[in-house]
Amino acid sequence: MRTLVHLSDLHFGRVDTRLLAPLIDRIVKIQPDLVVVSGDLTQRARSDQFKAAREFLDVLPRPQIVVPGNHDIPLHNVFDRFVRPLQKYRRHISDDLEPAYVDGEIAVLGVNTARSATIKGGRINQDQLGRLRARMTSVPGGTIKVVVTHHPFDLPSHYHDGNLVGRAPAAMQLFAECGVDLLLAGHFHASHAGDTAVRYRIGGYVAVAAQAGTATSTRGRGEVNAFNLVHLDPSHITIERYGWDAESGTFTASHADVFTRTAGGWSRSTPSDHAR
Repeated sequence: MRTLVHLSDLHFGRVDTRLLAPLIDRIVKIQPDLVVVSGDLTQRARSDQFKAAREFLDVLPRPQIVVPGNHDIPLHNVFDRFVRPLQKYRRHISDDLEPAYVDGEIAVLGVNTARSATIKGGRINQDQLGRLRARMTSVPGGTIKVVVTHHPFDLPSHYHDGNLVGRAPAAMQLFAECGVDLLLAGHFHASHAGDTAVRYRIGGYVAVAAQAGTATSTRGRGEVNAFNLVHLDPSHITIERYGWDAESGTFTASHADVFTRTAGGWSRSTPSDHAR
């Protein structure tokens, strides 16, 4: 079994600083095999915000997979936005926009979906899909395959398709061909886990799609600050939500969504509310 901590939408520049030490403490105690951060590390892509994000990442367990989000591209500086959109991200966070972690059990691949031409939306292009195909098909059989982006490929059915990353249907066809098991994303500051069967009817293929809420931002949009703890084994994927409990001053496990591998893909098991 492998365990992943999934953080998203940190938004340094608009963080609740009270949460940082308890969040770090909780993650360190979990001792995950991998920490995943699915974008929006900063609020306005400023150097001081990237430096603060870098300091935060430096005290978290390693290895880490980190991808940028739309807030990591400058908004008001038009020259930087279109000429060097991720220069500060590359300088302070990582020069690798397609990070990968592969071991004997899991393959986790990051993809940059942030684009200069859109304020909030994101896209995945054909070149990225081609590289994903090459990397996924090189992974040994039996490996659990995970794709990490900021913008989601799937959302609950009441969300319009326009909220998804651009070229999502083409990407999902590729994921089906490559046997991708799990899609991790953020962007909406809302915790959610589900399967892709409702939106995408691809014969014999159903993946798990999980959203992480904002771990540290003051822009909670009605949900407490939260992150996901993901448990992966060949037969089960469990997405466990850890939410901020102001009374105890810590992040506490609350809701878990469990998915079981079947002949037709991943299927939701009976969810349980529990604390580990």
